[in-house]
Amino acid sequence: MNKFYFLLIALCLISCNEEPSKSPNFIFILSDDQGWNGTSYKMIDSQDYSKSDYYETPNIENLAKSGMTFSRAYSAGPTCSPSRYAIQFGQTPARLKHIRVSMNVDHIDHNGMVSIPRALKKVDSSYVAGHFGKFGMYSEPKNFGYDFSDGMTGNIDGNIDGTVNTKWLPQHHEDPKQIFGITGRSISFMENQVKENNPFYLQVSHYAVHSDLVSRKEVYEKYKEKKRGKYHENPSIAAMTEDLDLSVGKIIDKVKDLGIQDNTYIIYMSDNGAVEQILGSKKTNKKNKGYNYPLRHGKGTLYEGGIRVPFIISGPKIPNGSISNTPISGVDILPTIQALVSNNFELTKIMDGGSFKNNLFKDQNSKVIRNNDFLIFHLPFRRGSFNPHSAIIKDNFKLIKFTNTNNLLLFDLNNDINEKNNISNQLQKKTKELDLLLEKYLKDVKAPKWKQGINWRPSKKTLKEFNSFY
Repeated sequence: MNKFYFLLIALCLISCNEEPSKSPNFIFILSDDQGWNGTSYKMIDSQDYSKSDYYETPNIENLAKSGMTFSRAYSAGPTCSPSRYAIQFGQTPARLKHIRVSMNVDHIDHNGMVSIPRALKKVDSSYVAGHFGKFGMYSEPKNFGYDFSDGMTGNIDGNIDGTVNTKWLPQHHEDPKQIFGITGRSISFMENQVKENNPFYLQVSHYAVHSDLVSRKEVYEKYKEKKRGKYHENPSIAAMTEDLDLSVGKIIDKVKDLGIQDNTYIIYMSDNGAVEQILGSKKTNKKNKGYNYPLRHGKGTLYEGGIRVPFIISGPKIPNGSISNTPISGVDILPTIQALVSNNFELTKIMDGGSFKNNLFKDQNSKVIRNNDFLIFHLPFRRGSFNPHSAIIKDNFKLIKFTNTNNLLLFDLNNDINEKNNISNQLQKKTKELDLLLEKYLKDVKAPKWKQGINWRPSKKTLKEFNSFY
C-alpha cells in the first residue's frame, strides 16, 4: 500500500512540474489568383483534372502529402481585398460591407475588431505576428495587430511594369514578384522568433501568380520548351508557379532546420480563383475550357472558377496525405486557428466562420460548425459582362442569384462540378429554401445592395453616401 501511495505522489509531482505544451506556430502562405487546379497536386485524388497538366509544384505536393487537402475550399470572395479581409476577421465580405477592390473601408474598425494576430495574442500574449508580401487591404498591417510587415502593399509593389499594354506579355526579373525577397524576410522573421522563444503567426502573401507575367528568364525558357498542357499552356505562369513553389520549399526546409516542425502548422491557400483566360492565349472559351477547367468561369465571378481554390494544411498529428470533402472557406481560418490554440474557443455572434479542427484530428469529412450551416458569397455590382449576383452553398447544393433579374440557378456540385446543369426547375423546393436563406442572411447583416448605377466607387465615397443596403 505504501508503494502505491508513493507511486501516486511521484506521478503527481511529475505532472505538476510538467511544462504546459507550447503555443503552436502558424505559417499561412497565400498565393494570388492561383486556380483550384493551379498546382501539380490533385485537389480530388480520383480526378486528373483537379491538378495542372503543365505546372510543376513538387514542394506543394510534399506539403499535401504531409497533411490534409480540402477538395472543396473556397475564398470568401472572387477578388483579392474582400477575401483577404474575410480571412483576417472571419466574416464574409457581405457582413464586412467590403465587396470589391478599391472601395471605401472607413466603416471597418481595423484597430478594434478581432483579427488573427489579436486572437492569438489574447490566448498567449507572447505571440508575435508578421506579414510579408502583398497586404491588399486598406489600412496599415499594424492596425490588424501585426508586429512586423512590409507595410500596406498592393500589386504595384510586386516588381511589375503595371501597364495595360504589357501585363499579359512575358517579363523577366531575377526576383519575380518579389518571391525570393518575401521568402527571405519571412525566414528572418522565423529565425528571430525562434531565437527569442516566441510563438509566432507568419503570413507569407505572394504577389504571384497575379498579372503581370513576370518570371526568371531561365525558368521561362524551360517551360517554353516543355510540351504544353491541354488547359494550361502559358510558360510565364508556369515559371512563376515554379518559383512560388520554390518559396514554399524554402519555408518548409527552414521549419525543419529550426526544429519546430512538431509545433508548427503550415496552411497553403489562394486568395481567389484564377483568371478564366489570358489575353492572347491560344485557348477559347466556347466550350468552357479556360484556365480553371473543369470549373466554370474564373476570377471576379461566383461560379466555381472564381472562388474554389487550393487549400492544404500540414501540422502536428494531421494525418499524412488525407483529404477532406467538407466545404470550407477563408472565413474559417481565424476560428480554426483560435480552436487550435484554445480548447475554450466559442463562436461570437458576428463570426461567419467555424473551426475545422475536428476535420483535422477526428473525422475528416465532419461538418464545420458555424453560426449558419452554409457559405455566403456576395457581388452586388456589375463586373465585365457579369450581372450582379450572390451565391449560397449548403452541403452539395449551390444557388446563384442574379440580383438585377432575380434569375436563380441551382447546381448539385457533387454531380456537376462544371455548373452546367441548372436544376432549379426540377428542385423548386430546394431552390426556394436556399433563396430564402440567402435573402435572410443578406438582410440580417445589412449587406450592400445592388442598385442601378452603383458600383461602390470611387473610394472617397462612403457607404453612407451610396445608401443602398438590404
